[in-house]
Amino acid sequence: MAEPDFWHDQVAAQQLIDANNQLKSKVDDFQALVTLSEDLQVSLELLTEEYDPQMASEFETSLQKLQQQLQRYELSLLLNGPYDHSNAIVEIHPGAGGTESQDWGDMLLRMYMRWAEQHQFGVETIDYQAGEDVGIKSVTLLIKGPNAYGNLRSEKGVHRLVRLSPFDSNNRRHTTFASVDVMPELDETVNVEINSEDLRIDVYRASGAGGQHVNKTSSAVRITHLPTGIVTASQAERSQLLNRQMAMKMLKAKLYQRELDEKAKQKAEIQGEQADISWGSQIRSYVFQPYTMVKDHRTGYETGNGQAVLDGDLDPFINAYLQLQLKQANPD
Repeated sequence: MAEPDFWHDQVAAQQLIDANNQLKSKVDDFQALVTLSEDLQVSLELLTEEYDPQMASEFETSLQKLQQQLQRYELSLLLNGPYDHSNAIVEIHPGAGGTESQDWGDMLLRMYMRWAEQHQFGVETIDYQAGEDVGIKSVTLLIKGPNAYGNLRSEKGVHRLVRLSPFDSNNRRHTTFASVDVMPELDETVNVEINSEDLRIDVYRASGAGGQHVNKTSSAVRITHLPTGIVTASQAERSQLLNRQMAMKMLKAKLYQRELDEKAKQKAEIQGEQADISWGSQIRSYVFQPYTMVKDHRTGYETGNGQAVLDGDLDPFINAYLQLQLKQANPD
């Protein structure tokens, strides 16, 4: 049955409102940068005429603030994809390796939680499967904030950790992998056809981090898309109906992302590109032994402050990725 015209009118009106809000936000951010820059110029002139230690300290603090805001503003200008403004669905899956890889998955979870906190983004845990001893078996997050997907799409791929394992009594070096998948939270304007006969829906009891019981009834929902093998799950809500709606929303996003990936792969083959663009390609290494270095293999950006990265300092990596995407889209 076709949707009524008024529904499409409402969707179009909401899209226009969202676009206007995004434009206004960018104008407001730019004006804030101009004001802060002008204030710094005045302070610099005063310091040149007569040096004051307290004013100099305040100047340094304001200059750092301006640099941080300018970097974030530059990032926002690079986010011009159709769903870059959307919330982000982030999945973390540790690779083989038991305790070591499950701990690495938990470290990545903390990293993204800290990044979201620094940007004042909301985080909702949609699905959490605790590790047998420590860490996680898998986790799905919904990160809510302006341009959340546009920023975090740079994180999609395999993340590699090299360190002296705290779980190895012989203190040996271990290499561990975890995959991160990132999808936009799609709105109702995106049409993804899903045949109900292609779905297997299971319900089970929800349990939270560390085995904490969330609900004593079978409210958690797992949906398997049989033709593709894609699985989504939600246990964040106490209502089975709401969890089913969230799991379907994630399935919709995954199928849409799968279609985009296939188109990108076909385009790369036509252009003769040899790089692996699948979700499983290794994108970044976090090395803590025998030296400390975090390096992105796509952009070449690297830093020796690995702990800061694990504490959520991802913006330089995101910026480098977006700059690379812009350069590839406009080679001239």
